[in-house]
Amino acid sequence: MQSEPETVCNVAISFDRCKITSVTCSCGNKDIFYCAHVVALSLYRIRKPDQVKLHLPISETLFQMNRDQLQKFVQYLITVHHTEVLPTAQKLADEILSQNSEINQVHGAPDPTAGASIDDENCWHLDEEQVQEQVKLFLSQGGYHGSGKQLNLLFAKVREMLKMRDSNGARMLTLITEQFMADPRLSLWRQQGTAMTDKYRQLWDELGALWMCIVLNPHCKLEQKASWLKQLKKWNSVDVCPWEDGNHGNELPNLTNALPQGANANQENMGQCKSLEYQHLPAHKFLEEGESYLTLAVEVALIGLGQQRIMPDGLYAQEKVCRNEEQLISKLQEIELDDSLVKIFRKQAVFLLEAGPYSGLGEVIHRESVPMHTFAKYLFTSLLPHDAELAYKTALRAMRLLVLESTAPSGDISRPHHIASVVPNRYPRWFTLSHIESQQCELASTMLTAAKGDVRRLETVLESIQKNIHSSSHIFKLAQDAFKIATLMDSLPDITLLKVSLELGLQVFPLFTIVTIEEGNLTHCC
Repeated sequence: MQSEPETVCNVAISFDRCKITSVTCSCGNKDIFYCAHVVALSLYRIRKPDQVKLHLPISETLFQMNRDQLQKFVQYLITVHHTEVLPTAQKLADEILSQNSEINQVHGAPDPTAGASIDDENCWHLDEEQVQEQVKLFLSQGGYHGSGKQLNLLFAKVREMLKMRDSNGARMLTLITEQFMADPRLSLWRQQGTAMTDKYRQLWDELGALWMCIVLNPHCKLEQKASWLKQLKKWNSVDVCPWEDGNHGNELPNLTNALPQGANANQENMGQCKSLEYQHLPAHKFLEEGESYLTLAVEVALIGLGQQRIMPDGLYAQEKVCRNEEQLISKLQEIELDDSLVKIFRKQAVFLLEAGPYSGLGEVIHRESVPMHTFAKYLFTSLLPHDAELAYKTALRAMRLLVLESTAPSGDISRPHHIASVVPNRYPRWFTLSHIESQQCELASTMLTAAKGDVRRLETVLESIQKNIHSSSHIFKLAQDAFKIATLMDSLPDITLLKVSLELGLQVFPLFTIVTIEEGNLTHCC
């Protein structure tokens, strides 16, 4: 600013193999990131390398001096900086003159200007103390004054480091995690038996997601991964380490409004997404012809969505399962399917149907396996124009909801890749069950709409609805949907769909209930 006096800062930057390994600046600013003076000097060195004189390491320069030159060099150095270096110079002189001193037991002397050995690890400068202080400060503010935003900026910095394969990414995340573990509120919440706030838990979610990125990094050495695993186990053993399960209280919030519902749910989510255009970038290192980074990314996403996984115990973790699945599907919906991607969809759908215990669409699954309704609806709509038979096979397999079944098939034990469904005599605490049943209903409604005019498929979908849907309100909704689809204004009534509507309506109400159809709505009276 023009009103501020101009100040001169002394800046020193050390480089090692194209990385800034240490920085010092006399400005005194304390921050995680480089001050403006360090950035300015770095840019000056990059843009005008000829203006920065290159010197040999100081050890080489001293080696070329005779005794008189060495004495003059030391005395002038002390004279210029006598208040700063004189005590150190006298101490070093005393130690050198003492035959038994520690400094005389070491051959040679260190040279900070010579750089590291080729075998030494080199990494970008990171002020660890400042990282710890900043995180501690943000956490102490309890989510106020934009502290949550600042922490998310730190997380974004870690992601940037990981993207650039900067080893400081893991170092910085370790420092952040240590401060999170040292937060005194964790002990307080544990003693009081109360759950942490949603904003705070979201920060822990981001912390966990970043650690997954680190331990799954294919470029990391096995020794590094073993070290991180040891550290993660150490943190996990601490009493105050929060559980992913989250809320264990008696008050159960209504998740029906918390999660997207109905047919419009995905729509020194879709409406909120930006319209992106994805392109195929060739992956030359892979064997199969026609593969690209886009096809590989889509395939990995489909594998992840289709994997069998047990529903976690806690409310927060269950809600996160649903939300993460819908967010990933929403991202996939941004991609326009071409022939190469349709091929991937076919391949994965067949694999998931025929796979064993690792697939959520396998023939036999665990009773408390996370349902595949949302994922199957996406597969169904994507495959329907290209392979209707496979689309229906996938969706019908996903219609099951074994957690509500009193009995479940044990599977063919002669096939070793199958696992037996364990059926305890109780219903587990599925806090998101209402949302899951809504998604099951949406899958059934989507199939009914697509099957209009196809008697065989309508009968198959009806059988699946009658077998798998247990909520009377959802069966009644499907009866209404079937009637509306059957009596669209632009076509003749579909008799088969009307029969489906009638059968579903009769299934909901007792035999003495009279079912009537009036003005496009299915109503009843006793």
